Amino acid sequence: MNMKEVKDKAKAVGVSPGKMKKGDIIRAIQMQEGNFPCFQTAAEFCDQESCYWRDDCLSA
Repeated sequence: MNMKEVKDKAKAVGVSPGKMKKGDIIRAIQMQEGNFPCFQTAAEFCDQESCYWRDDCLSA
């Protein structure tokens, strides 16, 4: 997902992305949605099979 799409999603859930980095924005979105803010924190394993961000997270 590109940065514009991430910022648009952030705004849609009430997160003001400002000059935040992509990972920080996504973690803020996760928190706003009531999820654990874990984007790009997994070392090698992630059990969140249905996470919206999974592909971006594991590809980084």
